[in-house]
Amino acid sequence: MSMTDPIADLLTRIRNGSKAKKNAVDVPASNLKREIVRILQEHKFIKDVVELPDNKQGILRIYLRYVKDDRPVLKGIQRISKPGLRRYFDADEVRKSQFNSRGILVLSTSSGVMTNFEAAKKGIGGEVVMRCW
Repeated sequence: MSMTDPIADLLTRIRNGSKAKKNAVDVPASNLKREIVRILQEHKFIKDVVELPDNKQGILRIYLRYVKDDRPVLKGIQRISKPGLRRYFDADEVRKSQFNSRGILVLSTSSGVMTNFEAAKKGIGGEVVMRCW
């Protein structure tokens, strides 16, 4: 059975794992998922990621980060652009999003996957994949 929205599946597994206070969650790998997880790791929302080989595309094991009292660092994670309704920001909207949103936005641009802050520095827009705070 094919998955309709693999990015939403990634975000749901991370969200549910952090609420259940899991140490790690496993997700089927793809290039876009690798980039999203890399950004989450750079911004210290997750602790670490390890790629496990299998007979198909591989598995990403994502280690979740917690603060004192076992509270997750990740307060919320939300899918913005969905398969049924794609959301795009031009360069002006990306620049405004730096000041209006809490957390980070992850954009898929012509220059690769990046945060709204990086896209604003480069002056480019793209598809808003998700929001994380």
